[in-house]
Amino acid sequence: MGHYRSNIRDIEFMLLDVLGRQEVLGREPYAEVDVEVAREALRAVADLAEGPLAASFTESDRTPPVLDPATGEVSMPESFVASYRTWVENEWWRLEIEEGLGGTPAPPSLTWAMSELVLGANPAVKMFAAGYTFANVLHRLGTPEQQQLARLMVDHAWGATMMLTEPEAGSDVGAGRTKAVKAGDGTWHLTGTKRFITSGIAPFYDNVLHFVLARPEGAGPGTKGLSLFVVPDRHVTDLETGELGERNGVQVTAIEHKMGLKVSTTCEVALGEDEERPAVGYLLGETHDGIAQMFRVIEYARMLVGTKAIATLSAGYQAALGYARERVQGADLTQMADKTAPRVRITAHPDVRRSLLLQKSYAEGLRALMLWTATFQDQVHARQDLAGDDALEGADEVAMAARVNDLLLPLVKGCGSERAFMLLGTESLQTLGGSGFLQDYPIEQYLRDSKIDSLYEGTTAIQGMDFFFRKILRDRGQALGYVAAQVRQTADTQADDGLGEVRGAVLRALGEVDAMVQFMTARAAESRERPSAVYAVGLGTTRLLLAAGDLLVGWLLLRQAEVAQRLLDSGETGVSGLRAADEDARAYLQGKVVAARFFATEVLPRLGADRRTVTSADADHVAAVMDLPDAAF
Repeated sequence: MGHYRSNIRDIEFMLLDVLGRQEVLGREPYAEVDVEVAREALRAVADLAEGPLAASFTESDRTPPVLDPATGEVSMPESFVASYRTWVENEWWRLEIEEGLGGTPAPPSLTWAMSELVLGANPAVKMFAAGYTFANVLHRLGTPEQQQLARLMVDHAWGATMMLTEPEAGSDVGAGRTKAVKAGDGTWHLTGTKRFITSGIAPFYDNVLHFVLARPEGAGPGTKGLSLFVVPDRHVTDLETGELGERNGVQVTAIEHKMGLKVSTTCEVALGEDEERPAVGYLLGETHDGIAQMFRVIEYARMLVGTKAIATLSAGYQAALGYARERVQGADLTQMADKTAPRVRITAHPDVRRSLLLQKSYAEGLRALMLWTATFQDQVHARQDLAGDDALEGADEVAMAARVNDLLLPLVKGCGSERAFMLLGTESLQTLGGSGFLQDYPIEQYLRDSKIDSLYEGTTAIQGMDFFFRKILRDRGQALGYVAAQVRQTADTQADDGLGEVRGAVLRALGEVDAMVQFMTARAAESRERPSAVYAVGLGTTRLLLAAGDLLVGWLLLRQAEVAQRLLDSGETGVSGLRAADEDARAYLQGKVVAARFFATEVLPRLGADRRTVTSADADHVAAVMDLPDAAF
C-alpha cells in the first residue's frame, strides 16, 4: 500500500446523507450514473489512488524531470509514467468530458469527489490529464474543425496547457506582450515568451495543444485586447486520423526547479523564436474574446487547486492520525508526576487531541465546502447539457447557482490552500514530532507540494480581492445574500438535538462576517470621493476571505452534525449505508458531532477578532500603513 489513505466514507456521507446527491444521480442528464454506479466509481478510483497512482509519489519527488536541451525531450521516472498511463487507461476521466467527445455525463459533485482521490494520491497525475478538460472547452467554443481537434485530444490522450503568465507580466495578465499576426491563410503567427506553464512537456504526450493568450496586431492594451489561440506542439496534418507532421514553432526552453510538486513540468516556453519555423496558431472560435474564453479554464483550475489542497490536508491528517494511534510516549496527564505510570499512546494527550480535532474539522469541513460548491455546478452543468450554452438566460434558479459558484470558487481555492498549508505544517507534521521532519514519512512532501496551491491560479491576495470586489461588490451582494440566508436558516433551526450552542456560534460568526462586509462596502463607496479610503478595503480582503471560509466550514460541520445526530438518535440507516448500530459507524457519527462543537468553540470565536481588526482600519491607521516610506521596512 502506498502513502495515501482515502476517506471514502466521509465523501459518501457528505454527498448522499448531507447534500442529497441521490436526487440528481440517475436522472437526466445523468441517467447512466445512478447512486450505485457513483459509489462503484468512487471505490474504483480510491483503489487506483491508494495503489498504482500513489506508488510513484515518492520517487517522482526524489527524481524530478530533466530536459535535454539538444533534443527538446524530457525524462522522468518510469514509475510515474506508469501511474499516469494507469489513470488514462482506466478511463474514469470519461465522466468529466462531454458526451460528444465520448464521455458519460456525470454531476460535477461526483467528478470532483473522484478528483480529490487522485489529487491526494499523486496530484501531478490529475494535472497532466488536463487535456480532457481543455478538450471540453475546445469542443464547446471552437469551430467545426477545432471541435474535431478536441475529439483527437481525447482519442489520442494529448496534453494541453493554458499560457497566460509572462516573465514581465506575472499576475498582471493584461500586461502580456505576446503578439499574434495574421498569416493570410486563416492562421496566426505568435511570438513571445510564456512562463510557469504547467504540463508543457511529458514523455507520454504525442502532442500538446497550448491555449495561448496573445495580443493581435492593432488590438488595444489591457485584458480587453487579448485573444485566445490554440497552438499545437506538432502540426496536425489529418483531422480525421490525427496524423502528426512537423514540429510547430513552440519550444520548451527550461523546466523550473521547485521546492515541491517536482514531477509536474513547469516550463518556460518560447513562441516563434525561430524565424524559419513560426508558431502557428488558430483563433479559438474565430472570436476575439480571449479573457472570457480563458476564464472557462481558469475557473476549473481554481477549483482543481482548491481540491488538491484539501485532498493533501486530508492525506496529512490521515497520516498524522495513523502515527498518533501507534506512537507511545509519556504518561497520561493525570499521572504525569508518577514516573512509574504506564506510557500511553499520544492520542491520550489533550493537546494531541486538540490538534487532531482541528485537522479533522478543517479536512472534513473544507471537503464539504468543495462538494457543496460543486452542487451549484451540478445545476449549471445539467442545464447546459440539456439546453446548451444559452441555458442560463431566463433561468433564475440556475443563474443564481452560477453566481453562487462564482462566489464560492475563491473560498475553495484561497481558504483551501491557506488552511491546508498552515495545518500541514503546524499540526499534521507536528503530530509526528521530529519524525515528521524526516523523509521517512510523507508529510514533509505534502507540505512542500502544497505551498504552490496558495500561489498559482491567483495568489491568496488575488482571491481576496476577487471575492470582495467582483463576487460581492460588483454582484451587489446577491450571491452572498443567498449564501447568508442558507446559513441563517440552519442556525435558526429549533431542534432538541444538543446542537443549540453550535447554531448560536454559527449565527454570531455570520454577524461578524456581515459586519466586515458592511464596513468594507462603506469604505469602497467612500473611495469615490476620497480615493485613499479604498486602502482600508485592501487591508481587509484576505482576512475577510479566510473569515468567510471559516464561517462556511463551521456551518457545514453543523449540517453534518445535524444529520449524524439524527442517525444516532433514530437508529436509521443513512443513504450512504451508515448504521448507528455498527460500532465503527457510530464512532464516526459521534466524531461528526464533536467536530462541529469543537470548531464552534475553538475556531469561530476568532472571527470576532477578525471583525475588530478589519473595522478598526480608520483613516489614521490606513495612513500609518500606506504612507510609510519603503526605507522604513
